[in-house]
Amino acid sequence: MDDKTRTELEAAAFRRLLSHLGQRTDVQNIDMMNLAGFCRNCLSNWYREAAEERGIEMDKETSREIVYGMPYSEWKDKFQTEATDAQKAAFEVNKPAH
Repeated sequence: MDDKTRTELEAAAFRRLLSHLGQRTDVQNIDMMNLAGFCRNCLSNWYREAAEERGIEMDKETSREIVYGMPYSEWKDKFQTEATDAQKAAFEVNKPAH
């Protein structure tokens, strides 16, 4: 497979991941962190870092809007729930170092 095709396939898979996460607003970031070690915020940080590595300035709010499909503050108001004590405890045990 050539590099262009690989990049196109990776981009398509990333877009599908964002679409899937956009449909699964019931899944909280803390749940993703506890189970997989990353969340929507991590994806937005990685996106911003990739842009900056290519000389494209991007702030945190812009990258989060790309990942969340709306301003982060709007997503939080609509979909974010208060983490339970059990979720918080699991996060402290499993907190990734990135």
